[in-house]
Amino acid sequence: MLKSGEIRRQVAQRLRELLPKAKAWEENTAARIGSQTADLLVKFRLAEQEHVLVVEVSSLGQPRQIRAAVTRLAEVRRELPDAYPVAAAVYIGPQSARILKSHNLGFVDLSGNCYLAFENVLIEKEGKRNLRPSTRPLRSLFAPRATRVVRVLLVEPGRAWRLEELARAAEVSLGHGHNVVKRLEDLAWVERDERQKIRLAKPADLLESWCESYTYRTNEIASYLAPERVTRRFMGEVARVAAAQGRRYAFTLNAGLGLVAPSVRVPAVHCYLEGDPAPVAHALGLRPSTEADGTLHFLAPYDPGVFYGALEKGGLKVVCLPQLYADLLTYERRGRDQAEHLRREAMGY
Repeated sequence: MLKSGEIRRQVAQRLRELLPKAKAWEENTAARIGSQTADLLVKFRLAEQEHVLVVEVSSLGQPRQIRAAVTRLAEVRRELPDAYPVAAAVYIGPQSARILKSHNLGFVDLSGNCYLAFENVLIEKEGKRNLRPSTRPLRSLFAPRATRVVRVLLVEPGRAWRLEELARAAEVSLGHGHNVVKRLEDLAWVERDERQKIRLAKPADLLESWCESYTYRTNEIASYLAPERVTRRFMGEVARVAAAQGRRYAFTLNAGLGLVAPSVRVPAVHCYLEGDPAPVAHALGLRPSTEADGTLHFLAPYDPGVFYGALEKGGLKVVCLPQLYADLLTYERRGRDQAEHLRREAMGY
């Protein structure tokens, strides 16, 4: 992880790049503003008008850190009302960006996202992916077994859990469940009620942070060429053979979305399958294929937790909605648009 001093240096450089016509540029670190200390204070002239930016730097741009930055920048704004407050981090995701915009604050990150809106200046760039997604504080939270706990919470975001119930549902030890919940509490993503039950406080933040460190390509993919056009009947045959062989399965990506939202076209079928796909493929009369040419793709689960909370649609199993969203988000074929549509219409957070 970059240290705050290096982030501050790179943020200053990024601001200079975003404001190439600025003149008389001055930078001050650890500048005192009343009772506050600014990580970076920048002064410059633009179109003969003087401007001041006060920058609060966070090593992580997670919503919890951003909310803390909002509080500090609000204090700065009271002390120096003519300055424009800006939050900065290695990466500021969509949820954090919404928080900052709702408070009329700017932001800039080192992954290419920014929002600066002061006087006659408006610079907005969003949608860039995190260039350094494997930040150490979150890496262990989204390791395979830990993600089982995350997935259970996201499937039922309104439920209050006893730790024993949560660990049992996620199929992890009580100690491992405790460690994951403690990490989630540190990030203010879960909270405890008066009976000490665990409840998800920020489902959107948790979902987005998981997706930053996940791609469906984490799973091993075996591709096959189907002897017939991809249809609902064909998907039913896949499910029938898998069930006959005692295998767990669950459709995902376009196939899963097509079952949840039947109007979606399904050009290829992706299906999580427990165990060796070869016997199932043989029973279906499938020929091995490259991924580019294949019409049926079996995903060997990176962890059996992908089967948790599977839905049943028309007699066929589909991964739970959070898993479907996470899989779609990095899928090449309009995956991001489909993921956001699923989230908007079916997930509620």
